[in-house]
Amino acid sequence: MVQILLVEDDPHDVELTLEAFARHHLGNRVRVARDGEEALGYLFGTEEGGELRNRPKLVLLDLKLPLVDGIEVLRRLKADERTRRIPVVVLTSSREESDLAECYQLGVNSYIVKPVDIEQFLETTSVLGMYWVLLNEPPVE
Repeated sequence: MVQILLVEDDPHDVELTLEAFARHHLGNRVRVARDGEEALGYLFGTEEGGELRNRPKLVLLDLKLPLVDGIEVLRRLKADERTRRIPVVVLTSSREESDLAECYQLGVNSYIVKPVDIEQFLETTSVLGMYWVLLNEPPVE
């Protein structure tokens, strides 16, 4: 069962994030989408009755993505009743005040600037995964 959808186009960041999750036995519960279009296709794929086929416990979302950017992915997630309650954490290199403001306006649950230091990056992503997947209590659907 996929618990985390990692939406990230940088192969190095994907590798580091998966390594951090593996340290806490979350690595086998991650699905990677390499662009916004792939993420939306995964999230909004439906069963015959219109039910979503895939509902992760957490979306880790980069903003600077090819095809469909992260802000548009966030906008669509939070606008749809079926995906509105899925926690979304923006994990990005953008320190732009406009990105931060827009993400919170759209309903992001957390906005984190990626640490440059590898060990800090590993620790940050590890803590994110543990908190949102193991500790956080989501509302009952």
